[in-house]
Amino acid sequence: MTEPAKGPASYFPSIEKKYGRPIAEWQELIRTSPLTKHMELVAWLKSEHEMGHGHANALVKHTLDER
Repeated sequence: MTEPAKGPASYFPSIEKKYGRPIAEWQELIRTSPLTKHMELVAWLKSEHEMGHGHANALVKHTLDER
């Protein structure tokens, strides 16, 4: 049995369902954005893609933590 996702990744199934894109696509948008600061990226996802704060924050944190 696999363990349920923890931390930011626990939001991923609902992000994919609600916003209709796979997580890899969202992460690529974040990586290729000219913005680099966490809260700038969160604000961008919220304003440009109408994403909720919690979902945007989880995606940005998980993506930036990969660096």
